[in-house]
Amino acid sequence: MPDPSEIAADPRWLPHRIDAGQRRVQFVRIERARLAEPAFLADIDADSAAEQAWLSFDDVMALEPVTGPLHFIFHTAFCRSTLLVRALEMPGVAAGLSEPAIIAQLYNAGASAQPLIKPVLDLLSRPWAEGEAVFVKPTNHANMLIPALLAARPDASALLMTNPLAGFLKSVARRGLLGRRWGRQLYLELMGYAGMDLGMDAREQFSMTDMQAAGLAWFLSQRWFAMQQEQFGKARLRVLDGDRFDGERAETIARVFEHAGHAFDAAHIESVVGGPLFSKHAKLGSDFADGEAQGSGVNAAPVPDEEIGQVRQWVEMIARQAGVTVPLPQDLA
Repeated sequence: MPDPSEIAADPRWLPHRIDAGQRRVQFVRIERARLAEPAFLADIDADSAAEQAWLSFDDVMALEPVTGPLHFIFHTAFCRSTLLVRALEMPGVAAGLSEPAIIAQLYNAGASAQPLIKPVLDLLSRPWAEGEAVFVKPTNHANMLIPALLAARPDASALLMTNPLAGFLKSVARRGLLGRRWGRQLYLELMGYAGMDLGMDAREQFSMTDMQAAGLAWFLSQRWFAMQQEQFGKARLRVLDGDRFDGERAETIARVFEHAGHAFDAAHIESVVGGPLFSKHAKLGSDFADGEAQGSGVNAAPVPDEEIGQVRQWVEMIARQAGVTVPLPQDLA
């Protein structure tokens, strides 16, 4: 097993999982090339015993890594956030970490892991090469941690990435039964930390359709993001529309770097935008058209446009009553 100081000095030793019961953290050693792979970092496994190590909570908190600039991409799901963080993976400029498991682990481990938040973020911020910044896209299931993450790294900027409700609901529907179940679970999750009185009793909530539940989850995410902007300021947290990113790829990537205060080369951005990344499915790695078909699922029902339209009108009515503009308008400029 490597010495803790060796782990601290090498960004390839990625903090990965938390064993709350034994108060220890697993590290896995990965090469830089894996950051560009389509799989989420949460899904990686060490190839051998030599590429993993466990440190106690106390050892992790005692590490003294050389930190670097760290920025976040928070998102509402199905809004091209994976594509953006992969586009920001530019050796020599920035590293893009797509859904490292450790962020969700900090959330799942509860209060016992709270002292680890800053040490873990400092470890994630280690530059992979001189002068690089690190952009971390956590899973949307860890959005509850946004205040704690931003408080732990007051130097970090963040994007709040979203898209219109119709596109979100179509993505949920294309994933069939699992997607609809996911939408209901997301609603329950958000009601737990970002809930509000919707004027519905338990019986009425149980009677909601899957699309209604998913639509409310999307709305609660918008409201939660608006609350974070109010708390931390719009200068630090900017909203990015995923559809607009798709139409203005190079311009958006440049704005992201500008918002982070990080130097970039326009020619480098153009080479990424004109390269193979944007012809592949960001999550599956296959040709984009094939990837969309895989994401739909062979048993998925046709996308219910009429129902989606009805749910959109219903959610917009709730948002007006709550005083929230949905979707949040892009202010990344």
